[in-house]
Amino acid sequence: MKYLIFPFLLAALAVPGLAQNESPKKNVLFIICDDLNCDIGSYGHPQVKTPNIDKLAGRGVLFKNAHCQYPLCGPSRASFMAGMYPDQTLIHRNAIYIREHLPNVKTMSQHFRDNGYFATRIGKIYHYNVPKHIGTSGHDDPYSWNYTINPRGRDVEDEPIIKTLRPMQFGGTLSWLAADGTDEEQTDGMIADAAVAELERYKKENRPFFLAVGLFRPHTPFVAPKKYFEMYPLDKIVIPEVPEGYGKTIPKPALNSIRRKKDQIDLPDETAREVIQAYYASITFADAQIGKVLDALEETGLAENTVVTFTSDHGYHMGEHGHWQKTTLFENATRVPMIIADPDQAEKGAESNCPVEMVDFYPTLAARCGLKTPDHLSGVDLSPVLADASATPRDSALSQYANGYSLRTPRYRYTEWGERGTEGIELYDHETDPAELNNLAADKSKADLINELHIQLTARIAAQKKKPEGIQQILFENRRRVR
Repeated sequence: MKYLIFPFLLAALAVPGLAQNESPKKNVLFIICDDLNCDIGSYGHPQVKTPNIDKLAGRGVLFKNAHCQYPLCGPSRASFMAGMYPDQTLIHRNAIYIREHLPNVKTMSQHFRDNGYFATRIGKIYHYNVPKHIGTSGHDDPYSWNYTINPRGRDVEDEPIIKTLRPMQFGGTLSWLAADGTDEEQTDGMIADAAVAELERYKKENRPFFLAVGLFRPHTPFVAPKKYFEMYPLDKIVIPEVPEGYGKTIPKPALNSIRRKKDQIDLPDETAREVIQAYYASITFADAQIGKVLDALEETGLAENTVVTFTSDHGYHMGEHGHWQKTTLFENATRVPMIIADPDQAEKGAESNCPVEMVDFYPTLAARCGLKTPDHLSGVDLSPVLADASATPRDSALSQYANGYSLRTPRYRYTEWGERGTEGIELYDHETDPAELNNLAADKSKADLINELHIQLTARIAAQKKKPEGIQQILFENRRRVR
């Protein structure tokens, strides 16, 4: 075995299983991909093959209008693990440990751990610099887990032969490789194998668990065995088109967000096709690993008492708006796949159009497992949607990036840049413009709607800036404590 195992607080490994007459607690299997958008079969993509994710959707609820709170790995992951907005966690960039800003926060998995669950992390849950932190704990939070496993596969060893737009630059730039070898040699293959072994151990020990499985794909470099690349012939790849003069129709900060990576603007057609092919291959490869884990859950019988969640940390552009990767306030970057499958839920195989947020994971999973919800949480319990997919516990989803905030309602996306929109606004009607290419902000007939959405967004921004109850916040720009 090539993966490394780092147990935290080894005494916790001796946590006993349930007493013979004790009712079993409902378990949690939390699966998250890295940089995955909604290019998934169950979300209607015509090419990408994701049979295992699709199968999970068939026994759960698929949330079609789910959004991250910040379209960047570190801030997003800290946000949903804390159950708080980025303006509350104070984390707006990568490479920050959550307790640098929130020393006494009780994270999602820590809350389960404190309630008798065995909390395990395999792979990436908090931020990692990919690929250089693969095999380490990255910017993990040791208080969140009883046990952690950090695999390191041949994808790291193959770095010298990875194709990239910038020599030996991978995580922040487009890079890809159709790899030799098997799934099991890749880091994500090893993560899946480790997850299977943990599930088998949980079954044997009759132990309630919170198992977090964090895959690295499809984060760059887009590395997967060659067989997955062969599923997507280059001549079948469709490159998104951008209307002439499009840049003049959006505010300057929005334009800057899609033009900040200068080496990824106006890619040659051949390069664009290779990049999209590699991204699709990485998704299908990740789906295969998810299938291994879900099959083990079924085979051990644990599926009968386990809530399964599947998601990504944020969305991802594949040439839409002329942009590649993340960090925008367009649908491509904020929207995430989200599936919740609870064996006790009333609705199965249903789809919800209600706007929801990733901060909703924490209160929802706590509620599904009968745990008291901590007072500091900002999310809402999505259990009503699991009972009736037409339920609407939220009326909007909030995302932010740089100096912009974006509100997604069932029909519209409304974005303001700068204080109260002083640097520009955007309005998109998803009934007529799902690609968000026609900014209606200057349309006089939309003035009343814009005013209404401005009031709604202003209220949402104010609410998410409130100090969480009982949480100490530290601003380390000047080390001033906010109490």
